[in-house]
Amino acid sequence: MSTQTRTRAGNSDVRTSHDGNRQAFVMLRTLFTVAPILFGLDKFVRILTSDWERYLASWMDGIIAGDARTAMYIVGAVEIVAGILVAFLPRLGGYVVAAWLAGIIVSLVSVGGYLDIALRDFGLLVAALALASLAAGQGYGLLRRR
Repeated sequence: MSTQTRTRAGNSDVRTSHDGNRQAFVMLRTLFTVAPILFGLDKFVRILTSDWERYLASWMDGIIAGDARTAMYIVGAVEIVAGILVAFLPRLGGYVVAAWLAGIIVSLVSVGGYLDIALRDFGLLVAALALASLAAGQGYGLLRRR
């Protein structure tokens, strides 16, 4: 639902609307629903890349039970859950995705050689925080407004 106000400018009415916030919210929510689910599924089917393990820092692999491939299955499951969370609870989901991206950035910097991807993921982290902020402004706390 858009918020509109009317002001007088000479003899004509000028309408200003705040639909941009709503549009930004919908675009970010769509992105952070679809992308984590697709990337999560790809950890299992490996169409986008056959070697997700190369992005996992060895020290992180040491804390996760099993081998690196098992760790990537866990990562994939978490990504799918994060995408679903964004779809239904976008404010909370935005913060979860931001935290998840922070973990990915730490792993990429630790591995070395992937600073370009880490920088891209930092931009996505900021966008996930923007989603959480917009969700709060749209009235999407823990339960969505109808």
